[in-house]
Amino acid sequence: MKLGACCSTGVGSSFMVDMNMQDVLKQIGREDVETTHIDLSGLNRDVADHFFVGRDMYDAVVNVVGPENVTALDSIIDKDELKNKIQEYLNSSDKESGSED
Repeated sequence: MKLGACCSTGVGSSFMVDMNMQDVLKQIGREDVETTHIDLSGLNRDVADHFFVGRDMYDAVVNVVGPENVTALDSIIDKDELKNKIQEYLNSSDKESGSED
């Protein structure tokens, strides 16, 4: 599984969210999940299974990958919010795939 972040240039906020996702995944013991970041022009459904983006990018990302593949962040610097939303996504994804603990 791969989680992604996206911003307009792929080097600013998406890079920060990517680094924070890596930290969160280590904290929750999910080092099996990969992360990536990308700019909007390179975005497609093959980049990641699910994206975590700032509210300002939500509509643009949804237009490319669909609403089921995107979670909006109220604050891209709030690690607690990111952690909660990643855990919610992973829990629902694990249930759908039948691999919950």
